[in-house]
Amino acid sequence: MVVSLSEFEVVGIELSANLKQIEEQQLAKQAYDSLLSRASEIEGRIGETVYLIQIYPNEPDFNPMVDAFTQVIGYQVSTAATVPNGMVAHQVPSSDYAQFLHKGLESELGRTYDYLYGQWLPQSGRQFGGYDFEVWDDRYQPERPENEIEVYVALKS
Repeated sequence: MVVSLSEFEVVGIELSANLKQIEEQQLAKQAYDSLLSRASEIEGRIGETVYLIQIYPNEPDFNPMVDAFTQVIGYQVSTAATVPNGMVAHQVPSSDYAQFLHKGLESELGRTYDYLYGQWLPQSGRQFGGYDFEVWDDRYQPERPENEIEVYVALKS
């Protein structure tokens, strides 16, 4: 399903690595745990939902398993008045997004991405907008089969 979302701002922890490093070194998990422990430092935070934003380099042969890309794990904020030390503010622009719901273990999320980028996007006639993001709300239970993660893939207009 394609949805239009207004811009929003996220404050959180930024890292740059490839998927292999992120998985083997548990970089995203470390950033997530750090974010949760420092949540009270983020002014203007809207709720408890965590956003994982993934920004990819504009390279024709980009391979996320080998090539580094940027991840921001954070909370949506009303305004980023003060960004806590060691964190960043990131603006997610207004855009059309392909919205999909991943159901199942987080370790199986790669299948959802394979479908999105390998089948849905080429068949949709739309072009990739350079980033995607995940929404980790009260349904986020990464180690449980009932886990649900909303995935949004930015589309060029």
